[in-house]
Amino acid sequence: MINTITIIGRLVRNPELRYTGSGTAVASFTVAVERPFTNAQGERETDFVSCVVWKKPAENLANFTRKGSLIAVAGRIQTRNYTNNEGRKVYITEVVAENIQYLEPKKADESRSDGSEGNYSRSNQNSSQGQNNGYQKQDEDPFESNNDSIDISDEDLPF
Repeated sequence: MINTITIIGRLVRNPELRYTGSGTAVASFTVAVERPFTNAQGERETDFVSCVVWKKPAENLANFTRKGSLIAVAGRIQTRNYTNNEGRKVYITEVVAENIQYLEPKKADESRSDGSEGNYSRSNQNSSQGQNNGYQKQDEDPFESNNDSIDISDEDLPF
């Protein structure tokens, strides 16, 4: 038997992170997935898929995404049930996420938890420290100002 699903879409709202009585993290979230075709009126319809993820990936999802984030979810479909306060049996079908990929970079105008802003990476070179407190933009070439040539012989290549 195969029970595998992969969806790509945007979060409808911020993930809801909770902890079980034993301290296990669990996050519930809904992904809006556009259908690849249009209806009779020429409009695209959207499916809203309920998902759940457990443990460390649940904490990561809650910490690194928010409403509107584009994500890919791979997992399995699961149906669970419970009896509500009125005595009726309620069935819930959801995707149990086993792998979540974040498909968008963090926006440049968002502040990071370490106090820096934008899409920066820590540089180990003392020469780049200064106004940026040792950070340089990732899309900048770190060797651009280096006029030294690099000697590489054929014997140095691994292939």
